[in-house]
Amino acid sequence: MTVAKGTHNIGQQDGKLLVNVYKDGMAAKMGHDLTLEASSWSGKADIDPDDPSASSVSVSTDASSLEIAEAKGGAKPLSDSDKRDIKKSITSKILTNGAISFESTAVSGTPPRLQVKGDLTINGQSQPVTLDLNVDDNGHATGTTSFKQTQFGVKPFSAMMGALKVKDNVDITIDVQLPTA
Repeated sequence: MTVAKGTHNIGQQDGKLLVNVYKDGMAAKMGHDLTLEASSWSGKADIDPDDPSASSVSVSTDASSLEIAEAKGGAKPLSDSDKRDIKKSITSKILTNGAISFESTAVSGTPPRLQVKGDLTINGQSQPVTLDLNVDDNGHATGTTSFKQTQFGVKPFSAMMGALKVKDNVDITIDVQLPTA
């Protein structure tokens, strides 16, 4: 089997879109590394398995759909109240323009390993990123990209006069099942 040629709508029904943020600072032991999952996202994949360079992808979500899927570390587990406070901080202080999108500009490589270059837009600011993608014969696609929040005008979260903060680097992971022929 191979990935089906054509234009395919994709979204949370097909897989996961995850954002990983990491703790930093002198009081990092008190904080948590967080995995946020977009509970609502959508996109379009225009796929040509015979010529990956003719393929394209676009994906969008809103910051309000980001939910804490996992919290690692910390002095104590996150309470439901902590999770609500973190989400409120993300949507009202950090990602004030809720729209997050990715639009590919080029696809290169040889299956199963592809590089998808494109523009990531956060808080109304766009920057180029490269998504390293692995697509197996069964249409299972996984990929990651990393960026610095400050490249998008985002000031990383900080508390306790900077003793506890979030690292500038953020990772995005996508894990999606594409239609097969």
